[in-house]
Amino acid sequence: MRPVNNKEKHLKSIKTMNSLKEALDIHPKDVISIVGAGGKTTLMFALSRELSMHEKVVITTTTTKIFPPSSSDTPYLLISQEEKEIADFILKKAGALGHITIASEILAGSGKLQGINPLLISRLITLSPVNYIIIEADGASKRPLKAPNPEYEPVLPPCTTLVIPMVGIDALGCELSEKNVFRSEIASRLTGIPLGGTVSADAIVNLMLHPSGMTRGSPADARIIPFINKMDLNADRSMARDIGSKILAAKHPRIDRVVLGQAQVHPPVAEVISRE
Repeated sequence: MRPVNNKEKHLKSIKTMNSLKEALDIHPKDVISIVGAGGKTTLMFALSRELSMHEKVVITTTTTKIFPPSSSDTPYLLISQEEKEIADFILKKAGALGHITIASEILAGSGKLQGINPLLISRLITLSPVNYIIIEADGASKRPLKAPNPEYEPVLPPCTTLVIPMVGIDALGCELSEKNVFRSEIASRLTGIPLGGTVSADAIVNLMLHPSGMTRGSPADARIIPFINKMDLNADRSMARDIGSKILAAKHPRIDRVVLGQAQVHPPVAEVISRE
């Protein structure tokens, strides 16, 4: 642990950790929903690789759409719309694999995988071999920042126990336009920044914490741990620490830490900023 400087005076600690499991305080039987933008799929599979080395079965899936994973992302892709077929596979074969990805179908037009029903996730987590389920619960079309459509996003299973809102640090200072911010008009309304304006740290914090922002619809008892991604793009961590500092200063009752990370490289965790 390093000393806290004056700019971070309301933070109690900044710690260095290498483990996503430790940084995100992941518990057995957690249902983890990743929302926002800036590397959700990458984080999902990085986390699954780590967790599958320690525990029983890890399931990765989506409630929206994702591109088919590579063999390095997952050892097995199960495509089925039949709950009994999925459950039987998990009970009989998933233990030997350690990690499986589940989707309901391959979409002919895009080649993407269609996700599974959020209510199915609540039944799968009760199966004895399953220790974690990780869900990509939001789409962002590869932008570093997004605002959800309040009519249907994010698609969070009601059994979610941990919500991870994500942003890429490369969103900071970019133009608020559809090129950089998915659903930029909604983001403009939520942050008060006009289209064509500059995305500030305060704007990112607002999109993280606003009731209509990234964590909209989170279950009332779910933990929330923001993840600021792509720290490998900039050796200067001060801007990301400023965002984390502002998030914690808001004293959200379910946020006690912010993770600064780089999901695409090793180690995936740069720092954990915490109130504790």
